[in-house]
Amino acid sequence: MDQQKQRTRLTRILPAIRQMKDFDWLLASPYETLVLLESHVGQLRSMVREAKRAGKTMYVHADLVHGLKNDDYGADFLCQDIKVDGLISTRKNMVLKAKKQGISGIQRLFLLDSMALETSYRQIELTRPDYIEVLPGVVPDLIAEVKERTGLPVIAGGLIRTAVDAETALQAGAAAVTTSEKAIWKHYIQNRGEY
Repeated sequence: MDQQKQRTRLTRILPAIRQMKDFDWLLASPYETLVLLESHVGQLRSMVREAKRAGKTMYVHADLVHGLKNDDYGADFLCQDIKVDGLISTRKNMVLKAKKQGISGIQRLFLLDSMALETSYRQIELTRPDYIEVLPGVVPDLIAEVKERTGLPVIAGGLIRTAVDAETALQAGAAAVTTSEKAIWKHYIQNRGEY
């Protein structure tokens, strides 16, 4: 495992940031890896810089950065200028660009119906992301299926509202769970000691 991949290893719970007050709280937390869901392009540089100063790994959901176009130039900007540790996207060009730049590429897929799932499998064959984020993350059978069918680590996200939801996803084979529920973040710190 190269040094970059070691530095960006996943933990079981990946706090997903929607608000700046959560970002500040997480900088002081024991969580090593943070996921930035919604942000403005003007905030990115300082947020990633602060996270790195605090010893955190920062994944950015490229599709949810306001003011950024999801094309190759946007991906280059995030990888080369902002220097994120990983890109999360539904778009194959973003995932491929991340991998080409040597950072983690996370393919996000929505479990809408069987046809969408089959289309996602074909796309994953082309991109071969480092991780697959499955939404919603509260469908254990499909987490197991995606992991088995692709041979790639799965992150469960979306509608993870309780610690039981998180545990169910992890027991189904998810490598990690993304959640914006602060109660879950605190639960894992206080009760489990796993982060």
